[in-house]
Amino acid sequence: MLRIITLWCLAWPSLAAEEQVRAIIDEMEQLYRGKSSDSTLTMKIETPQYSRTLKMSGQSMGREFGFFRILSPKKDRGIATLKRDEEMWNYFPKINKVIKVPPSMMMGSWMGSDFTNDDLVKETQLVDAYHLSMTEDDQNYFVTLIPKEQTVTVWGKIEYTVSKDPLLPKAQVFYDEEGSRIREMTFSEPMTLGGRLMPSVMEMRPLNKTGHRTLIIYDDIRFDVAEINDQTFSLRNLKKRF
Repeated sequence: MLRIITLWCLAWPSLAAEEQVRAIIDEMEQLYRGKSSDSTLTMKIETPQYSRTLKMSGQSMGREFGFFRILSPKKDRGIATLKRDEEMWNYFPKINKVIKVPPSMMMGSWMGSDFTNDDLVKETQLVDAYHLSMTEDDQNYFVTLIPKEQTVTVWGKIEYTVSKDPLLPKAQVFYDEEGSRIREMTFSEPMTLGGRLMPSVMEMRPLNKTGHRTLIIYDDIRFDVAEINDQTFSLRNLKKRF
């Protein structure tokens, strides 16, 4: 009996640490979600050759449903993306055509940005798909995520930095399977939106493309929106002209 109690006591700190890191990452993932959300966003795409700015609306419901529609510029107005569970479609109003995104294209660029289709509609929950370990200093938590054997991903590792006070995401660094840094996403300019303190700017930089970056700026967001329902995420709504 003494041996069992001793082993349990030795295991307790590691179990507590595991629960802590899972709770931290889960809270970061839920920061931009509620039961549902309705947002307006600005996307700025910058390259050495050109820059462009898109205004968008976005709706979500849980982890399973997502919908984005471009509001401006005029030439892109009405282009929309729908995500339902593991399926994704794009609608192009100029040709009045819906195109389903195949799994092979999920890591492709969304609208020429440094964010991928998978970033926009990702369904995988980090705490379930990755092994988590954590270190810390006085200001930050440093979480390392290694994909589980059954997880389908191109990333060999993700390093996630979270500030302690306030508890907010600061950065994510993505590595390939050879251990090379491929891209970095940073979070900045925290403000209260929809009643929550959250970073209002996310910046994605591919580390193998000098001078490239994409910013997503949250102009406004509402959570637990009653008028968002299953019909918001229908193919009929995807093709709706406005």
